[in-house]
Amino acid sequence: MNMVETGDLAAAGLRGELKRREPMAHHVSWRAGGAARTAYFPADLDDLIAFLRSLPAAEPVLMTGLGSNLLVRDGGLRGTVIFTQRALREVRLDHLGVLGGGIYAEAGAASPKVARYAALNELAGAEFLTGIPGTVGGALAMNAGCYGGETWNIVAHVHTVDRAGKRWVRTPEEYAIDYRHVRLKDAGDGMKAEGFHPSEEWFLAAVFNLKRGSAAESRAKITELLKRRIAAQPLNEPNAGSVFRNPQGDYAARLIEACGLKGHVIGGAMISNKHANFIVNRGAARGADIEALILLAERSVKEKFGVALEREVRIVGEA
Repeated sequence: MNMVETGDLAAAGLRGELKRREPMAHHVSWRAGGAARTAYFPADLDDLIAFLRSLPAAEPVLMTGLGSNLLVRDGGLRGTVIFTQRALREVRLDHLGVLGGGIYAEAGAASPKVARYAALNELAGAEFLTGIPGTVGGALAMNAGCYGGETWNIVAHVHTVDRAGKRWVRTPEEYAIDYRHVRLKDAGDGMKAEGFHPSEEWFLAAVFNLKRGSAAESRAKITELLKRRIAAQPLNEPNAGSVFRNPQGDYAARLIEACGLKGHVIGGAMISNKHANFIVNRGAARGADIEALILLAERSVKEKFGVALEREVRIVGEA
């Protein structure tokens, strides 16, 4: 494979950090899973784009931030993982008009940071982001939401990059957006595909359209949402947030608990006693332990209620 070696980074004009056999357990919130064959930590946005352009066309690429909804199997990843949280962290004002305000937030910025920054600048509507543990990029990719808010409800436009390193600015109208699901419309939907599959395009940043508000009120709301999150979720143990989407008119946690699976253990992983839609790493879980609990919950709920649970988490890698 014609890839840049560690010693050749400077010669190739790259300024980031390249690692081989990087343990993904260090980079995902479940703290489990195998290694990535190649990992790259870009220095900044320009460096990220330059690295993308340096990769062979057939090289599999996974772009990730804090790994808060990612399960890596124990056999690891054969391709290249690009980590955005160091390079794409900027959050700044980007005003849209006198009646509303804009915030520009890069994909590697933590969602709660955006909520706090909006409140500091007397902008309302982003408070729910404090309950989303991942980055802006992840929130955009899955239309993350909680406490009555959803990410794409406040998106004005997004900045993206495709597999060839070409940058785009796109509006919400260019995406098919649903509950915990976002898809770039392809050529069949009247959009440009440029020869790349829509999944080979990643979010670099978003501009959020927010309303003028009260800093004190926003801070109070953020505090209240944090209290609710702490009370309901097992935040003291490694987890990836909600494992399954809520079925229409119901809750995944209720269905899983009704199957008697709350507290169920496989290896070092457990369906949380605090919230049945969470799987926690009790200290030495393998990716296989977590995946086995996911499959058990899916099978049990299907057999008992006839409901096919849909995953919020993404499972990648080799078993």
